[in-house]
Amino acid sequence: MVGCISDDMTDSPHDTLTFSTDTLRFDTIFTDLGSPTLRLKVFNRSPKGVNISSIRMKDNTGIFSMNVDGVSGESFSDVEIRGNDSIFIFVECIIDANSDARPFRVEGEMEFLTNGVTQSVVLEAYGQNVERLRSVTLTDDAVFTSERPYVIFDTLRVAAGATLTIEPGARVYFHDKGALMIDGTLLALGEQGRMISMRGDRLGEVLPDTGYEILSGQWQGVRFGPESFGNRIEYVEMQSSATGLVLDSCAISESPRLTLVNSWLHNSQGNVLRSDFGNVNAYGCCFSDAGEAVVRLRGGVHQFVQCTFANYYLFTISPDPIVTLLHLSEKDDDGSGLPRMNAAFDNCIVYGITFPISPVDLEGSDVFMRNVLIGAEGSDDDHFISCVWDENPDFETEREKYYFNYRLKEGSPALGAGNPEYVLPVCRFDMTGVDRLASGSPALGAYAR
Repeated sequence: MVGCISDDMTDSPHDTLTFSTDTLRFDTIFTDLGSPTLRLKVFNRSPKGVNISSIRMKDNTGIFSMNVDGVSGESFSDVEIRGNDSIFIFVECIIDANSDARPFRVEGEMEFLTNGVTQSVVLEAYGQNVERLRSVTLTDDAVFTSERPYVIFDTLRVAAGATLTIEPGARVYFHDKGALMIDGTLLALGEQGRMISMRGDRLGEVLPDTGYEILSGQWQGVRFGPESFGNRIEYVEMQSSATGLVLDSCAISESPRLTLVNSWLHNSQGNVLRSDFGNVNAYGCCFSDAGEAVVRLRGGVHQFVQCTFANYYLFTISPDPIVTLLHLSEKDDDGSGLPRMNAAFDNCIVYGITFPISPVDLEGSDVFMRNVLIGAEGSDDDHFISCVWDENPDFETEREKYYFNYRLKEGSPALGAGNPEYVLPVCRFDMTGVDRLASGSPALGAYAR
């Protein structure tokens, strides 16, 4: 018996229970893995104590389990609640795997018998079968489809000579410390309306109406080895990692290593994108929200067209500029002996709660920023051309409400401030399918409006 109490008790059938909800809903749950714990609060609104004769799972199938006021069990009897008091019941769910590819609904019912009156709370969850990969190395070409999600435990490695192709609409989840290591080639090729998702495997809500994806550091990230070339990421949303997307140092910068198109990389404890002496081309991409520099580039050859770089990271104020540039001129030569940076940023936005760009002085470098909105005071010169200085782009983002959306509000100074000559065919349409040239001069940044 839980909570034996000597208060005056009522046995009136009019004195029953009320609940914090009539339906306890779990988010999608991966089969054979436990769910997050949900909480039900049970109230006694009577001034006298009540005795709950029975709490049990009706037609219990073993899918749902409960803990009543700190005690686990399948059923409980004679649970007392003082007058005008309450207890907590914690519920978990585990769903067996089956052959379904799509999410499937399971339901249960928690039944309470109090003063001869039966009351119930509905339990509802959706199961999702997944493909589980534990410490796998792909030595041959492989394809991830959209049929079932993939859950990566430990590190998934793509060996040299092998190609991993991820198809439109595929969902790739990573367990704690999970990572993707590419020594071969990654082709993550989503489509408009069927983006590929790469994120941690914790679903559900960490706060009311706020999903676990706001928590960075849930998995390690994606790393490209020094001999990995020809990688392509299109229409991919990658989030909630520890280290983001990393290209290891490579002495050969002329060969393309990574092309990103209409993708959103965000919410990393470290950098969202880090490249050492690599070759990165990015078109129509949004890079946002990091505990360090959002994008950190050291040497190499880079082109960024119609990209947004923003930092409204929740958990700390980064000490680094949003876009951090290293090894780009004689003044900051790091002694590596490798070629200095050659980079262009066209029709972009760099803005947030930290300083936008380092260094501000690009004299002596082959780095150019053309038609870029920069959230700091400055003036044009031979390297900053037709830029918009010290303006707020008016993103839809509301950091204090945990809402991160880098589209532009009506009246934004970034609207119509772009040069149409920089809009390449690869990014003529933004990731939402809007034509950048529909109204003449394009907006700056990843979104056409």
